[in-house]
Amino acid sequence: MAKKRVFVSFDFDNDRALKDFIIGQSRNPESPFEVVDTSLKEAAPLKTWEEKARAAIKRSAIVIVMVGSNTYRAPGVQKEVKMAREEGVPIVQVIGYRDGNYTPVSDAGRLYDWNWDNLKKLLG
Repeated sequence: MAKKRVFVSFDFDNDRALKDFIIGQSRNPESPFEVVDTSLKEAAPLKTWEEKARAAIKRSAIVIVMVGSNTYRAPGVQKEVKMAREEGVPIVQVIGYRDGNYTPVSDAGRLYDWNWDNLKKLLG
């Protein structure tokens, strides 16, 4: 069975580890998804970043927003959610940490706990 292509949106300033964790999980042979990793390794001109992000989102079956405590305020995440909406790509939000109160990113759907059952249901 082909794996779903996933674009991962996350708070670059605070939650880069979450992106690494979800990429690691995607490498599990039983994983129903693969990650389209477009994260920039360094600061880039805004226009270039936006073009690359939009192209990657268009190639994806779904966008996963990895939610940390400040993700709802991250301008890059907000732009990626807007791009996904404009491109008609579905979005899900996954809580990245076990403890804490998390505010969903506006217009990105409901929050889900991060576990295998939810990922298989959402991405399978």
